[in-house]
Amino acid sequence: MDKNPRSLPQALRHYLVNPLALGYLGIVLAVCVWVTIDAVSASSSGDASFAGLWAVLATAPTSMLFLVAGPVGVIGIPIGAIVQATALGALYRSITERRARATDVGVSNA
Repeated sequence: MDKNPRSLPQALRHYLVNPLALGYLGIVLAVCVWVTIDAVSASSSGDASFAGLWAVLATAPTSMLFLVAGPVGVIGIPIGAIVQATALGALYRSITERRARATDVGVSNA
């Protein structure tokens, strides 16, 4: 447990600002941009597309808690992305801090 308790914004920043979490959020953003472009092009041609499912799958399993019809269901995508990125960031911090502690006491992971 941390000696200094962090506020929620500080804790989110601690876990979200690392290469793994930011990379995941970048992938989710790219998928959402692709889905938006596909939705605009499909609406002009009248063709239905299942591309929107990729955004839900990229943020699963959290986004699947918000599977409802209509625009209200879209709120699950950013919530799912933040929850998943926070979990990945916590994993990244745990691994890197454990590795740093091991090298501080002279133990090598090599």
